[in-house]
Amino acid sequence: MFANWKFTCVLVALICTLFGVLPDRATAITAELARKCSALTAKQFPPREPGNPAAGSAKGSGSDQRAFYSKCVANDGKIDNEAKSSDKSSDK
Repeated sequence: MFANWKFTCVLVALICTLFGVLPDRATAITAELARKCSALTAKQFPPREPGNPAAGSAKGSGSDQRAFYSKCVANDGKIDNEAKSSDKSSDK
């Protein structure tokens, strides 16, 4: 009987440990946020040739664009550059 009790305790401890180690699920972003961040990324990194996305960006690399987009999503679409430009327009 004591061996069965030990086995049960070890099994429960193992299950609790496994559930404690599992990563949290990521939440999906909204379509509105994705559109806003996509537009801000396109504005920040304009194409070399308008209408030709294969030509690349006039500013920055692909990894810069991905980092900017990720930062935008993490900040719920609020980017520092956007705030600075609105402050400049309100000063005039």
